Amino acid sequence: MSAPANQLPVGDFSQLTTPLPASLSPITNNSPSESSSSSKFLSTNPVFTYLNGVYNNIHNHRRSLSLVNPGTIENLNKEVSKDVFVSQYFFTGLRADLNKIFNINPAFQTSHTFSIGSQSLPSYAFSAMLVNDKLFAQGNVDNEFGLSGRVNYGWDKSNISKLTLQIAASQPTMLQLEHDYQGSDFSLNFKALNPDLLQGNKFTGVAVGSILQSITSNLAVGLETIYSRSQATMPADSAISYFGRYVSTKKDWIVSGQVQASGNVIGSFWRKVTPNVEAGLETQLQASLLPINDPVIGAPIGFQPTIEGVTTLACKYEYRSSSFRGGIDSKGKVSCFVEKKILPTLGVLFCGEIDHATKDCKVGCGLQFETAGTHEIFMMQQGLDVNGNPLQMPAQPTA
Repeated sequence: MSAPANQLPVGDFSQLTTPLPASLSPITNNSPSESSSSSKFLSTNPVFTYLNGVYNNIHNHRRSLSLVNPGTIENLNKEVSKDVFVSQYFFTGLRADLNKIFNINPAFQTSHTFSIGSQSLPSYAFSAMLVNDKLFAQGNVDNEFGLSGRVNYGWDKSNISKLTLQIAASQPTMLQLEHDYQGSDFSLNFKALNPDLLQGNKFTGVAVGSILQSITSNLAVGLETIYSRSQATMPADSAISYFGRYVSTKKDWIVSGQVQASGNVIGSFWRKVTPNVEAGLETQLQASLLPINDPVIGAPIGFQPTIEGVTTLACKYEYRSSSFRGGIDSKGKVSCFVEKKILPTLGVLFCGEIDHATKDCKVGCGLQFETAGTHEIFMMQQGLDVNGNPLQMPAQPTA
């Protein structure tokens, strides 16, 4: 096929002297003479003309592929790990959540959480959340005065800056700065964990950069680089991880894979079985070295490479006023999570886990209360408008 008019094929050095395409506007300047000189230079400069043609060819080729934004590496397999698996919702002991909504737009909500018999949740925690079109801010404080907060700000539809802070007596202070850029067919992410440039003019902390690029309308590949230095006097470490994600044309199944620098290989599969049923499968392989001890003196005399793995199968059922998540892994661990809405403002939570290998059992029960901060919100929770009339649902279009 021949190249379109005013476009240069990549690598065609024979047309280096081709004038600047008429579709490009020259750089303007306040002085007419300088503007004319600049325009003449750009239109006759062979290097600029060639580079401009290369860029136009690559850009037009990417547009012809109908590529879409692949999302972020952080959400590479979120359909499995965050939506279907029980681990994101599991808790132990007794729990009660009291949520109060004060406003809709911007959304402002407070929450009180009480917990008994849990090893991961504090006895009491208070949180507040503020959300509008550009800002997401959330703060938490517990009974031991541990503070945590998160702020996301969207500069535009492509750029989002994030800040996460955690201060707790039993854990080291954590500060994370992050920025996301969403292109038309790729996504970039940069983050820094506890960055410090004051120790000997050297960077200490953890810096992470990642990119996920769509290759076709279904396939995306990416990589992530990590640079870390705990102290200025210590040598720095770096690592690279690789990622891939494939989405079916109908978007009813997704396959993703990861090869991490730590030696982990993770593969996941998500399937939309019915409109209300989802299933997920994930396999993790960990390569490591185990020490070999001398049978007489017990001292290590070498290392033996080993590969350990676990496979987890889970499903999610969505009903009109409840949801069920259940899973089982290759080590004999069975878990479930049930959420049921008894009333529009009252929900019941139940989760359980049985580990057949260790004969360990865990159970959690909870209640969720939602109250309204204003009369208007209270009427909306009851399905009524401010005058007490039932809310009119929009009419569904007929075939």
